[in-house]
Amino acid sequence: MFSFKQFTIRQDRTAMKVCTDACVLGAYADVGTGGRVLDIGTGTGLLALMAAQRNTMAEIDAVEVDEAAFGQASENVIASPFAERVSVIHQRIQEFYLIPKEGLYDRILTNPPFYTNNLRSPDAAVNRALHTDELPFSELIEAVVRLMKPDGQWWVLLPPYETEKLTELAQNLGLKPVKRLFLKHNRQKPIFRVITGFSFGGSQTIDETLAIYETNPQNPPGGNGSRETYTAEFRALLRDFYLIF
Repeated sequence: MFSFKQFTIRQDRTAMKVCTDACVLGAYADVGTGGRVLDIGTGTGLLALMAAQRNTMAEIDAVEVDEAAFGQASENVIASPFAERVSVIHQRIQEFYLIPKEGLYDRILTNPPFYTNNLRSPDAAVNRALHTDELPFSELIEAVVRLMKPDGQWWVLLPPYETEKLTELAQNLGLKPVKRLFLKHNRQKPIFRVITGFSFGGSQTIDETLAIYETNPQNPPGGNGSRETYTAEFRALLRDFYLIF
């Protein structure tokens, strides 16, 4: 169980647990003001609930194909203060179509699977969450193009190499990166994740970098305390969510 300031995520029945980079995506992505938000592959419901907390007027749909994750996300939403505005839907995004009168989405959030040729787990739910077999990048992008408003934004979290592959495919369908956040464990480490915001017809990309940790000078090597502490930038970004800030 992972407790935030305004909601709690139970995750004992889901393959993908709450992780720091997903929390950064939920806190950093532009979720708009009002309108409609779509969370593709919601898992525990984390991104949908973070969006609901940040955008207090939005109607949010959270789509999940895995039955166990769908059930747990539904329970997390029902137990939250945002239950009236968040709907959890058990469906493949490739088969998810909107009722025309409801309109398209203003914002789409995705923390997609990205492994391709890595060793498989004996757990089918883990494979579904981690590997692209059931949601290849090409099909994900096609769903975004079909479901997003012309002036909407799509925010996605991936490792650097996969970001390049996704960006190339997205640009072929008219989606261009308008903002990127490069995540590092600390300032000396290489980039391990990239959060990218796409829109139709974007012309300029704004790049930013966020280090999660920094060395704590008050705890030298051999001391009893941690040598690393969260950076001020990370604390500011997650202050509305993490209980420790």
